Amino acid sequence: MTSPTKRDPQAILSSLLEAAKKCGADAADALFVEGVSSSVSYRLGKLEDVERAENYDLGLRVFVGQQVAFISSTDHSPEALAGLPERAVAMARLAPEDKFAGLAPKDRLAKSIPALDLEDASEPSAELLIERARDVEAAALAVTGVTNSEGGGASFSRSAVALATSTGFYGRYAATSHGIGVAVLAGEGTGMERDYDQANARHASDLRTPADIGRTAGEKAVKRLNPRSMKSQSVPVVFHPDEAGGLLGHFAGAISGAAIARGVSFLKDRMGTAIFAANINIIDDPHRVRGLRSKPFDGEGVANARRALIDGGKLTSWLMDCASARQLGLQTTGHAARGTGGPPSPSTTNLYLEAGKLSVHELIADIKQGFYVTELMGMGVNGVTGDYSRGAAGFWIENGRIAFAVSEVTIAGNLKDMFASLVPADDLEFRHGVNAPTVRIEGMTLAGA
Repeated sequence: MTSPTKRDPQAILSSLLEAAKKCGADAADALFVEGVSSSVSYRLGKLEDVERAENYDLGLRVFVGQQVAFISSTDHSPEALAGLPERAVAMARLAPEDKFAGLAPKDRLAKSIPALDLEDASEPSAELLIERARDVEAAALAVTGVTNSEGGGASFSRSAVALATSTGFYGRYAATSHGIGVAVLAGEGTGMERDYDQANARHASDLRTPADIGRTAGEKAVKRLNPRSMKSQSVPVVFHPDEAGGLLGHFAGAISGAAIARGVSFLKDRMGTAIFAANINIIDDPHRVRGLRSKPFDGEGVANARRALIDGGKLTSWLMDCASARQLGLQTTGHAARGTGGPPSPSTTNLYLEAGKLSVHELIADIKQGFYVTELMGMGVNGVTGDYSRGAAGFWIENGRIAFAVSEVTIAGNLKDMFASLVPADDLEFRHGVNAPTVRIEGMTLAGA
C-alpha cells in the first residue's frame, strides 16, 4: 500500500481503494471524516467546563461479488492503514451474499460540488465561547420568576467529510456549527418548572444573541408555572413549531425506502395519493445555503437536489439510498446517509413544511377549547399502524386565546388522520434541520386526570 500524505484525505482514500482492489475487492468506497469541537458550560455565574476535542475517523467498505464488509479506524497513520484493505476483503469473503449490495451507479454520481457556504472562516476563541455561555445564562437568570439554572453553554465545531469510490468519484466538503443554549427553572419547591432555549447556525453572523436566547428560555419557564391537568376530551391540538417538526420526522420515517421495502410503514400503499390537504407541500432541500443539514452529495456520492416529497398534498417519492432503491426496483433519490462503520441508510437533509397563509392568531381564533403543545414526552408512535400517543405539556386555549399552563396530559390519534387534517400557520423559520410552522390538527384525544 502506497504511503499517503499525512491527513491528505484524497491521498489516503485513493491509497486504500487501490490496495483493496489489489487484495481482491471487486469494488470499494471509503469515507474520511475530520472534526474539531470546542464547548464551555457556565452555571450560576461560574465557569464549569472548557473542552476541546479533535477526531479523525476513516471507514472502508469492500465488495467481493455480492459479499460486503466494513472496517473503520481512528488511526490514519500509514502503518495503521496498511492492513485494513486485506482484513476487509477477508471479512467480505466470509459474509453472506447481499443481492442488493453495491456502489452507486456511475451515471448517478455527482459531477459537480455546489457552493453551499457551510463553513465559517473564523473560529471563536475559548474566551468568546465563555462570554457567550456566561451571557446566555445571565440573561435567563435576569427574568423575574427564574430561581435556578441547569447551566448555559456555547459550542463550536468544524468538520469535513471526504468520500471516494473505486468507480472514480471523489468529493469533499466542510462545515462549521456555532451553538448557544441554556436551561433554567422557575418557581419554588414542588412547584418548579423547567424550560430551555437554544440556537445553532453555520455562521456566527446568523446566530441569535445570547441575550435573546437567555431571555426566551427564562420567559418560557415562568409561563409554565402553576400548570393544570385537564379532563379527557376530544379537542383541536395546536403544535408549536418545534413540536410540529417532530410530526415531519414521523412522516420521513414512514416514507423511508428501507421501511417500505420491509412493508412496515403505514404509508406503504400510498404513493401518488393525497395524504395531506391540497395546499400542503413538504420539501427536502440538501442544497439550502448555510442549511444545518446541507450537503453537496449524498453518502454514496450520488447527486442530490431539492425535492418535494409532498406536492399539493400528494406523496411523490420514497426516501431511498441505493440498496433500498434496488429492493424496490427504483432509482436512488440521493438520500443516503452514513457513518464510517456501517452501511448507508436513507435520511432527509433540510426537511421542512412550507408555511401556510394564516397567522398563528388566525389559526387559533375560532378554537373555543383546545390545547397548544410546547413539549412532547415519550416515544408512543407505531410506524406500522400510524397510531400516535405522546405525553404532552403546553397551554390551554379558550375562546381563541392562550389561557393557562397545562401538564401531565396525553394526546393521541392516528398519523393518517392527523396528516389529513393538518393546517399550517405562516410562521415558518429555519432554525433546525427539520422545520415546520405552527400547525393545527383537529379532533385529537386528550387524556388527563
